[in-house]
Amino acid sequence: MDYKRYVAQHLNVTGVSEEEIAEAIAIPPDTSMGDFALPCFRFAKVLRKSPVMIAEELKAAYPTDEVISEVSAVNGYLNFKVNKKGLADDVLTRISREGKDYGKSSIGNGKTICIDYSSVNIAKPFHIGHLSTTVLGGALYRIFNYLGYRTVGINHLGDYGTQFGKLISAYTRWGDKQLVEEGGIRALNELYVRFHREAEENPALDDEARAYFKKIEEGDKDCNELFEWFKELTLKDVQKIYDLLDIHFDSYAGESFYSDKMQPIVDELRDRGLLVESQGAQIVDLEAYGMSPCIILKSDGSSLYATRDMAAATYRKKTYDFDKCLYVVAYQQNLHFKQFFKVLELMGKEWAKDLVHVAYGMVSLEEGAMSTRKGNVVFLEDVIKKCIEKAYRIIDEKNPSLENKEEVAKKVGVGAVIFGALYNNKIKDITFSYDKVLNFDGETSVYVQYTCARAASVLARAESVPAEYTVPVPCAQEFELLKALGDFPDVVKSAAEKYEPSYVARYCVDVAQKFNKFYFDCKILQAEKEVRDYRLALTAATLTTLENALGLLGIGVPEKM
Repeated sequence: MDYKRYVAQHLNVTGVSEEEIAEAIAIPPDTSMGDFALPCFRFAKVLRKSPVMIAEELKAAYPTDEVISEVSAVNGYLNFKVNKKGLADDVLTRISREGKDYGKSSIGNGKTICIDYSSVNIAKPFHIGHLSTTVLGGALYRIFNYLGYRTVGINHLGDYGTQFGKLISAYTRWGDKQLVEEGGIRALNELYVRFHREAEENPALDDEARAYFKKIEEGDKDCNELFEWFKELTLKDVQKIYDLLDIHFDSYAGESFYSDKMQPIVDELRDRGLLVESQGAQIVDLEAYGMSPCIILKSDGSSLYATRDMAAATYRKKTYDFDKCLYVVAYQQNLHFKQFFKVLELMGKEWAKDLVHVAYGMVSLEEGAMSTRKGNVVFLEDVIKKCIEKAYRIIDEKNPSLENKEEVAKKVGVGAVIFGALYNNKIKDITFSYDKVLNFDGETSVYVQYTCARAASVLARAESVPAEYTVPVPCAQEFELLKALGDFPDVVKSAAEKYEPSYVARYCVDVAQKFNKFYFDCKILQAEKEVRDYRLALTAATLTTLENALGLLGIGVPEKM
């Protein structure tokens, strides 16, 4: 049952819709006051009454029944207590019936969401700085799919620019085909770092690099063959990471894909009188909107990110007819997105309002910022491997007889990396620390996975969960857990609405904590049969919900740990 909707249907607030009332209902921080609360402050202006008076009047008019057992008015809040036995029966029945589909919704049916994320750079290392965009985008991809949307994952490859001229110059001078084939992206990165080191002593190398990139643009056969080889090597390497993180894409159309789609954008800007010349460059003046100019073409006629991004957005609208197009990119690019979104709006693109920058915090090393040019990077593959190795050592120490230790360690190690990036609000900066990433205590995926293994162990020892059981009035520990389990569909919807997978990650920890309190305080297998059967059903419902929630984050659940 949707309790918020049920309550809203039984309230009559003049000038306020049932939908608005349902959205306003929240879970109070002090659950002794009630299971749900409606703050009446927002109705004061409409009704021209104090929130306290509104709450009192609504309380007097509300009919308690078999669903809502008690209503109280406290300091402008209308508090509701639900029938505990009814909630328990409702939650357990629904989870048992829906299983792996529990929490799914059809609210997105007929709508399309494009998500631009990860967007690796060709021939550059897949480092720890790419972690946030990759796992955030992956989680949003799964969450929107879960809600019925047609979701299009786009890896907008960084495959355009002078850096490829630099790489060709470096490979031509110092490269070895066999060594690069064997070393992959790391070998390419070493060449890139060497180029910058050498260019500091010999600036003429930069001119050579620009000349090579121009050859790529002009279709030079040898240069383009090298470029395609670099691209192939890069995608082969990064696919290993994507496989580990359970990340999938529907399109790998990168910057170079739009090289022939930018001119129509430039022409339209010119036709609409939006282009202005400034110091030889072509710009769109955004001073009236509190922004610096958006540069469309440099003085030499070459394009910039904004030009390519506008071409990409136009192509995506035409190809996918999206309802929303999300860009999962660090907050350092806030101005860039504001600028090109505004330019598209000025061009009369009504759908510009559907472009969303999902900004996230930056990742830095404890000893300072990363730099691909200087070679000061932490490869994401190395981080994941170290987490898996440490997980294996811990598991081997705690449970040496465990079967499939390698597979369990893989799920635990990968889960720790993903969860570490998703647990906090996405906009927060992260200072990368192995100690933090490899911390297996506290509010971590390992804690949640171990809780799942504990629940699975109880169910395995019981051998079966009864299909029929009597639902009693739940005790405090059971009721808190049941309420949390019932919240899952709303948590998924909120995570989508706010583009915030941390809601799901924090929910996992909350449910795990409530289950463990229930597990330690209440007998399960040792209880009398009637209570035992009901508590086994509650244990099974917890495991199902946590598996579904972790799955949305891309984290697997071992049966044993």
